Amino acid sequence: MRLHQPRTALEALERFLAEPGISEAVASRHLLPAREAVFAPVPEWLDPRLVRAIERRGISALYSHQREALDALHAGEDVVIVTPTASGKSLCYNLPVLQEIGEDPAARALYLFPTKALSQDQLAEFRELSELAGMELSAAVYDGDTPTPIRAMVREAGQVVVTNPDMLSTAVLPHHTKWFQLFEQLRYIVIDEAHTYRGIFGSHVANVLRRLLRICAHYGSTPRIVCSSATVGNPGELAQTLTGRPFRVIDRSGAPQGERHVVVLDPPPLDARTGVRPGPHGLAYRAALSFLRAGRQTIVFGRARVAVELLLSSLREAMREGRGPIDRLRGYRSGYLPSERRAIESGLRSGEVLGVVSTSALELGIDIGALDASILAGYPGTIAATWQQMGRSGRRQETSVSILVAGAGALDRYVATHPQYLFDSTPEEARLDPENMHVLLAHLRAAAFELPFAPGEPFGSAPADDLLAFLAEEAHVRQADDGRWYWASENFPASEINLRLGAPENVLIIDTGPERPRVLGEVDLFAARQLVHPKAIYLHDSQQY
Repeated sequence: MRLHQPRTALEALERFLAEPGISEAVASRHLLPAREAVFAPVPEWLDPRLVRAIERRGISALYSHQREALDALHAGEDVVIVTPTASGKSLCYNLPVLQEIGEDPAARALYLFPTKALSQDQLAEFRELSELAGMELSAAVYDGDTPTPIRAMVREAGQVVVTNPDMLSTAVLPHHTKWFQLFEQLRYIVIDEAHTYRGIFGSHVANVLRRLLRICAHYGSTPRIVCSSATVGNPGELAQTLTGRPFRVIDRSGAPQGERHVVVLDPPPLDARTGVRPGPHGLAYRAALSFLRAGRQTIVFGRARVAVELLLSSLREAMREGRGPIDRLRGYRSGYLPSERRAIESGLRSGEVLGVVSTSALELGIDIGALDASILAGYPGTIAATWQQMGRSGRRQETSVSILVAGAGALDRYVATHPQYLFDSTPEEARLDPENMHVLLAHLRAAAFELPFAPGEPFGSAPADDLLAFLAEEAHVRQADDGRWYWASENFPASEINLRLGAPENVLIIDTGPERPRVLGEVDLFAARQLVHPKAIYLHDSQQY
């Protein structure tokens, strides 16, 4: 007799929980109820072309937070938008930018995203909206993958420039004279995924933004700033620390949300006497297999690259019979080529890819469509990251499932024994220190290279004269007769700043088999010593090399 196949994510969950040994591992189960949408009318001042564009997407009214953001920006305020994943935050800044360019084709906008993948994804979203509106404009990504001939075109004619903080720091700001058209007419700066700008990375980015706003002031522009994030405990404070400007906080989401079932699993100890516990991957594998066999689109998050590849190999082996090509199950992590990552993202949106095993690389807001289940193999380390990863499923108003499998570490043990911590606590606050002296001096050197400093001119929270005098002792700057400070060294200071404290170069991994050589992927210089040393076994897309 043929067993009934689950048709929904909830049915697949119930079948999984009924499997032998699973019920004993359930530490907690929560139901997050569905939430109805709260709508607001489209503003009357919005360009009719943009109204037609969103109507072609089936949007006759905006969510309440979208309307609030549009009105605030229209009134000249800086805003920070904090609403859940897939709540339409990109429309909050894309519509005002297109409105500005529609009124004045000379207007410019600068979009900052923390990763290249997110830049490409958001550019596609922006272009689609502008095409639906029938607006011809120039929008392009400017990052390390942009070919040299296209870079010149972006500098000269790019109305919307999409980049990342690293590229802004080293390739745009030091060469601002080549970008004068951008800085003279800059009307909007968009800073997406603002919660990622914390710690040393955030401290660096805050100083990059100081340099950016200083150059804008030099060219006579005062752009409005839009920050957005899905999960952060102190959005207003974070945005103000990053930019030095006060913000209007918009944190009441009007977007609908489908019913979500959240299960926390605590694998039982391997040895009751010693208390030794298994890792999270065994139960994560069983959970993923249950949803995949039910035909439910699933994402599994692993904590490390090797864990991702091993989980992918096991799932492909189990799904090999009768479930279509193994390419319906894919891995996703740093090190995959950009073309591979774009193909996986597209496959998830179209439904061709049934399941993906990923590191935190898919945690950010890349559009991967509406998944049915998200499975976390281990506690990600923060409440914010946990809800970011769980939020990758249930992106429509349908029922979704999220499963967290606790590992053996101390944080995992706490969450497994106190699961209410996840539901009662707010996301962590993002902390950064732009006044960190090492960071501040590095960017002060870069700022002096970009433009001379006037006496008493602030950089950060205080006038920069004392720090410039210190740099003068090292012969980096000199003070002219008019009191202004000028760069005096032959060094290129921006190239010496690494915003992420990682290796500046990547190592290409090339398969030199009997067929013609081909590039498999890439790995950063520091990790290369661990992953691709002589006699290492390298895992890529579940294949061993």
